[in-house]
Amino acid sequence: MKIGSPKEIFEGEDRVAMTPASAKDLQKLGYDCVIETGAGLAAGFSDAAYKEAGVEVVKTGAALFKDADIIAKVRPPEDKEIKRLRDGQTLISFFYPGQNEALMESANKQGATVIAMDMVPRISRAQKMDALSSMANIAGYRAVIEAGNNFGRFFTGQVTAAGKVPPAKVLVVGAGVAGLAAIGTATSLGAITYAFDVRPEVAEQVESMGAEFVFLDFEEEQQDGAATGGYAAVSSPEFAAAQLAKFRELAPDMDIVITTALIPGRDAPELWTKDMVESMKPGSVIVDLAAERGGNCKLTVKDEKIVTKNGVTIVGYTDFPSRMAAQSSSLYATNIRHMMADLTPEKDGKPVHDMEDDVIRGATATHKGEITFPPPPPKVQAIAAQPKKELAPEPTPEEFKAREAAEFRTQTRNQVAMLGVGGLLLLLVGTVAPPSFMQHFIVFVLAVFVGFQVIWNVAHSLHTPLMAVTNAISSIIILGALTQIGSGSALVVILAAAAVFMTGINIFGGFLVTRRMLAMFQKS
Repeated sequence: MKIGSPKEIFEGEDRVAMTPASAKDLQKLGYDCVIETGAGLAAGFSDAAYKEAGVEVVKTGAALFKDADIIAKVRPPEDKEIKRLRDGQTLISFFYPGQNEALMESANKQGATVIAMDMVPRISRAQKMDALSSMANIAGYRAVIEAGNNFGRFFTGQVTAAGKVPPAKVLVVGAGVAGLAAIGTATSLGAITYAFDVRPEVAEQVESMGAEFVFLDFEEEQQDGAATGGYAAVSSPEFAAAQLAKFRELAPDMDIVITTALIPGRDAPELWTKDMVESMKPGSVIVDLAAERGGNCKLTVKDEKIVTKNGVTIVGYTDFPSRMAAQSSSLYATNIRHMMADLTPEKDGKPVHDMEDDVIRGATATHKGEITFPPPPPKVQAIAAQPKKELAPEPTPEEFKAREAAEFRTQTRNQVAMLGVGGLLLLLVGTVAPPSFMQHFIVFVLAVFVGFQVIWNVAHSLHTPLMAVTNAISSIIILGALTQIGSGSALVVILAAAAVFMTGINIFGGFLVTRRMLAMFQKS
């Protein structure tokens, strides 16, 4: 069977769904590959590169649709592309079936199977096919670069002979894939980065990337991300009001705002209102990554950059991935290739559309003359639900004292029992062992006791648990050797000196290696 990628006819779209590298991998799955002339030029892939990879190059899109059994695209098909689909043909592309019901019905009437790459469920096994995340990652990175291009200062703070430059303050609204990419980029450029998300479980991710998570003083418990496939859910009116109040508080202090908030199957929620824009400083920048779905900012104009009366630049571009077409095409083509690998388990060039498979079923919008959207929830949750932790009641002073007394009595009993058993064992050994053995045995017991005490009092940050054990053994050996080094026997002196030398290397070398390991995790 043949899989083909036409040239994107959407204005300004430079991506392509098949690259020469992905074509080679598709051929290993048993498919023949077809590409329309010039389909990859805007992304930096020439027709010659495709031919070298064994791809057939056809002159027109109509010829490609007629020749190929599987069509791989980036954008949803236009009306004329839908009419070219035929019964039994498979279309793989971004489709957004929730927002394009008429388009979905048209494709179904043509008898085509539609696999929507935007509907791939977010479960661990499907990460390699998650095209939304691939493109969102690029969009988040590019949004910060675009903001920097329109911002009149450095991101990082500087103190120079010419004066002091304060660091830029960046707020990222929505800590999904795009938001985390924006946080990482802004932080690496030296900005003071803040982030907000309605999912409380992402706070640790945000803080691990060097940003500060913005918390709300709100008692309502938010829905766990596991219940929504890892996406944000619709907030209650009370939570939305508290959220807007927090943004109004932050707006005058922010230099750059990047909004990424989207809810699957809905228009983008309005989070940055007109009065917030008016309260921002002149020269501030807003980059609205949700512009294609209506925008998170009230004043966003789709596909345009505007400057408000108070000097705030609002960027509403919807083609951020396309502005990095070579990188975007490579990642998207890899997502397509992984989808085809799941569809072709035998690697024989014959797709098997298994509707019992969570990933394939979740991404399928139409199949065999039936509309299969919306899909049922996947059998495996996207992420584990956060267990609700019940806080233990704070103990009263009386309970605390009683607990301490009980612990002290337990420790005392254990210590007395151990000393009693140890004393009985020593008494037993002393009654049956010869005096020469007891002399060495006493040295051994003292070495063990003193060596243990020496290592026990070393701070845990100075050695790993494994190093602590080896150091304890080394201390026992070195103390025993030191007590014997003054012996009259030359052989004993030589063995004791060798023991001191080797165990000394082990102890000091161990601390040196540990110090170097700890230095790897220090910023300075």
